[in-house]
Amino acid sequence: MSVFNFSAKTFFAQPVIATTILLASVAAHADFNHQSWDSLLNKHVTMTNGGKASVVNYAGMKADQSKLTSYLEATSKVSQSEFNRWSKNEQLAFLINVYNAGTVDLVLTKYPNVKSIKDIGGLFGSPWKQEFVSLLGKTRSLDDIEHNLIRGSKRYNDPRIHFAVNCASIGCPALQDDAFTGKRLDSQLEQATSKFLADSSRNSLKGDTLRVSPIFKWYKEDFATNWRGTKDLAGFLGRYSSSLGLSKAQTADLKQGKIKISYTDYNWNLNKK
Repeated sequence: MSVFNFSAKTFFAQPVIATTILLASVAAHADFNHQSWDSLLNKHVTMTNGGKASVVNYAGMKADQSKLTSYLEATSKVSQSEFNRWSKNEQLAFLINVYNAGTVDLVLTKYPNVKSIKDIGGLFGSPWKQEFVSLLGKTRSLDDIEHNLIRGSKRYNDPRIHFAVNCASIGCPALQDDAFTGKRLDSQLEQATSKFLADSSRNSLKGDTLRVSPIFKWYKEDFATNWRGTKDLAGFLGRYSSSLGLSKAQTADLKQGKIKISYTDYNWNLNKK
């Protein structure tokens, strides 16, 4: 029998099978659909001060809480094995979105009777240590997501995450009005960082002292991990000299230690509209 004696059905089945396998592979590595969280942010977050800060309409979020709940239920169904198949950017965008959605969800448990997220923890507790977010097979706290999954894993090594995760406070970098995605993550993190550093109410040069947010004090080690060649806090801040309004001479002085770094106060009041 000739080796070329095969049916047309067999011939045409091969491309179909190959296409099915390809589509399955693409789907396994596709971005998680954050559209429902994105729509909530679009609707209830207002950027202020030229995009350097934002306020949240928590009353509106409360009215749409069923949508927030549905989003968090969807993220809770992602298994560790599925998460592991995603790209690093997709993973990080997912974790940031869940953290931010969880923070809003936590505030809504007490809203409108809450002036600061710190009040939710009570006199002896911490809102960030409460375990209420179902994620990757465990019930987690916000601290667990930020300090273990994001920072502690050492997988992402990106200090710009501090300008993306939001603590529902005025002193915190803005909650963005759109969801983070794997494809846009680098540009989104860059914009959030630049905008925050450009906020002169929280970061500004006064004489020979650069006064910056206490975020840089609390997480100083994260800005000294050789991320894109920045080996210390001064180097990181120097990278964003234009956002800080520094001249070339001032930037050089900063990197040479001739400009002192001090820290402003942090406003823990709720970032409500």
